[in-house]
Order: sequence, then C-alpha cells, then structure tokens
Amino acid sequence: MIPLFKPYMPEGISDGVNEILYSGQLAFGKWGKLFEQKLTEFIGTESLLIVNSYSSALNIALDTLNISAGDEIIMSPMCCLQSTQPLSAKGLKIMWADIDPETGTLDPESVKQKISKNTKAIFHNMHLGYAGYIDEINEIARQHGIFTIDDCVDGMGQEYKGNKVGNCGSDATVISFHAVRLPNAMEAGAIVFKDPEYVEKAKIKRDLGLERPLFRDAKGEISEKYDVTIQGYGATANEVSSYIGLKQMEILPELFAKQRENARKWSEYLKNENLPCTPIKNVADSNPIYWVFGMFTEKKEEMMDYFRDKGFWASTVHLNNNRYSLFGEYTDLPGVNEFYSKFLALPSGWWVKL
Repeated sequence: MIPLFKPYMPEGISDGVNEILYSGQLAFGKWGKLFEQKLTEFIGTESLLIVNSYSSALNIALDTLNISAGDEIIMSPMCCLQSTQPLSAKGLKIMWADIDPETGTLDPESVKQKISKNTKAIFHNMHLGYAGYIDEINEIARQHGIFTIDDCVDGMGQEYKGNKVGNCGSDATVISFHAVRLPNAMEAGAIVFKDPEYVEKAKIKRDLGLERPLFRDAKGEISEKYDVTIQGYGATANEVSSYIGLKQMEILPELFAKQRENARKWSEYLKNENLPCTPIKNVADSNPIYWVFGMFTEKKEEMMDYFRDKGFWASTVHLNNNRYSLFGEYTDLPGVNEFYSKFLALPSGWWVKL
C-alpha cells in the first residue's frame, strides 16, 4: 500500500549525523544557524527563526504578539489538532469560521461575521498545503486592527501571487518540520514575522527569556546583575534536527516539483478513467505543494475503497475540529459540512510513482 505520508531522509546523511552525535555540541549552534539561513533565503524573508517544534513556534508567536488567555482567535475547524490544541491549552477562545467548500480554506465573508471587540487574531490554515485567500484575510485584519497568523502545519513551500507563504504580508507564519513534512527535521518548527522587531523578542522567548550575551559574566558564571524579566521557553532546535533539515534544502524544489507533477498526473487519471471525482479548486494565483492530492466525490466511501484496492491509501485526513467537545459548543458550518462530505485525499508525495 502506498502511504499518504512518508518521511523523507537524504541519502548519505548518517556520517554527518554521527559526527554531530559525538561532537559534544548537540544544543542549538552552527547547524541551527545554517538551517535558519537557508530557510530565510528559501522563503524570501529576513525575519525567521527556528524552534524545536511546531507547538513551540505557535506558542512563541502568540506570546510575541501579546495574544493571551481569554482573547478570541478566528480559524477554520478543518485542520489538524496540532493547530488547535495549543490554542486551547493557552486559554484562547476559538471562534470557528466557515470555509469555502471548493478550496477547504477560510471563507473571508464568514471571517468578517465572526469578528468582535474581543478578536485578537485570525489563524489562517493553509489546508493540506493549499494556500488560502491570503490577501482578502489580511485586508480584513488590517481593517479591524488585528493580527493574521498563517498556519503551515502541513508544511511550507506553497506560493501565493509569486511569493512563498511566509512572505505574503501576514503578521506571522508558523511552520512545521515534523517527520512527514518537507523539510523533515524529525521534530522542529519555524516562525516568520512581518515586522523584524518581533524576531528579536521571539529569540529571547525561545531561549528561556534570556539575552545570552548578558546572562553570564566574564568568568562564565551566571551574572548576579542580570535580571530575568521575560517569560520564555526551552525551545531552541537541536543540532541533529537542524542538520537533517538543512541537508534537505537543496533538493526541496525538486521534491516539490515531483509532488506537483504527481498532482497533474492524478488530475489526468481521474479524467481518463471517467471517475466521479474532481480535483480540489486552487485559490487564484496560488501554487500548492500538494502534500496530498485533494479531490471531491459524491461517492466518497466507494472511491476510498476503489483507490485502496489499487494500492493507494485514500483518506479524508482531518476531522473538522468543531465536533470535539473540548472546543465548546458545536458550531454548524455549512461550508465545512459540504467539504467534509465530499473530500478525499490521495498520496502525491515525492515517493509516489504514477
């Protein structure tokens, strides 16, 4: 069975990993800084930092933007629990907005209806690697003086109007480098800010609230003159994860190109086989990374069985999170219901040969 997801690991990487493992330098250092630099170049921004997980990225982004318990945050429920659980744990009040049932991403008109005096941010999920209506969502946020945070929990690399997501005008972007994302750093994440000043604040929060050059005195002892005034996390990325992520950056465009080619082939297959399925609609001027190939069908269970019988693991991937009692009273969202009833994903990653 060809899986929906699969970790990518470059060949010949073990010697470098072993060298780091026995180097005595496992904490954030040379390889972390190099990985950060390559990501910065790839996305086209100067305001990026890596952390040890997606959850750390999200928490630090929220803290840096002063979004805290009791604040309202608007988002789509058609996403991964990795996106929603940290918000709940932080005490934010999630306001579910509807989605465009043709794209799976936030519906700007629904977002407008959810804004209140307590709204602090819009959390804009790029559903399964498909960019959403970024300009429209950002404009709504600007009109109301709130933040937009783009959610790349399903990996980075999507393009919108010629720019990589993370460089599209949103206030912040959080990215996952989990094992089945690209690049795969086993477990790491990144934050991109529109305003470079936020990066310096986030760097301190990433490292226990410390300004390292001032934390120790001339003898290397913790300085009695230094006062810790900022809450922080132990969230620096380790050198092994950073090295593994870094070693994938050069081949990343090739892997994304392979995924886009697989998506094209799937579209042709659906048409040629006259199957009752149609590809998901891409938002105008967007270029997905096709973490999966998304499609719609009125015969969801039948088509799921059809593709699994042919050796491809077909799946809905996510269950809409507004169904979970953890997030409060159920909110009925017609676009979400329509999307979930018809959506099916097929493997389209770099490992798939069609």
